[in-house]
Amino acid sequence: MTGYPAGWSVAAARAAITAGAPVLLPLLNDSDPTIRIDAAYVLATAADPDHKVRSDLATRFATEHDVIVRAALLLAAAETSRAHAHPPTVWWLRERWQDWTEAPEVRLAAAIGWLCLTDEPAPEDLHQTINSFATDERVHAMDALPWMNAAAGSGEPGLRRCIRCMLHPEEPEPSDDPWASSP
Repeated sequence: MTGYPAGWSVAAARAAITAGAPVLLPLLNDSDPTIRIDAAYVLATAADPDHKVRSDLATRFATEHDVIVRAALLLAAAETSRAHAHPPTVWWLRERWQDWTEAPEVRLAAAIGWLCLTDEPAPEDLHQTINSFATDERVHAMDALPWMNAAAGSGEPGLRRCIRCMLHPEEPEPSDDPWASSP
């Protein structure tokens, strides 16, 4: 198998989401936080040549009060910018993880998003932000984000795995097999 059917499937899904963006964008304002998170997750995969999706994510972020939804909006903006480079989004994410007035979950999502978009080495204040805020409680709370669910693996929660892979790539992946470790 050459993988082409999978690539075509992804392209077809992205085209369908892009075509449906006008229907999906209003869901960013739904009263249910889960709907807002899911809408951001789906919209993050839309092609965004006119920056409408990115603009609506930022607009919603400015009025959003739920910290997990705010985190989702930042991750969606990062994913959109990963597919379609947008330097102002990189700068915006950096501002968010450096902003002491933001909730820890928001700062963590901004830090992860920023790391996904830049080749710059992680500065010391980013390490401090992550080390201070990546508590077990927050790691569990951020499991509500589809990005973190997708990143999870080998019994490791998504946020922990993102941190390990992005900031400590030399660390081995944990094993689910209790017999895998030597005595």
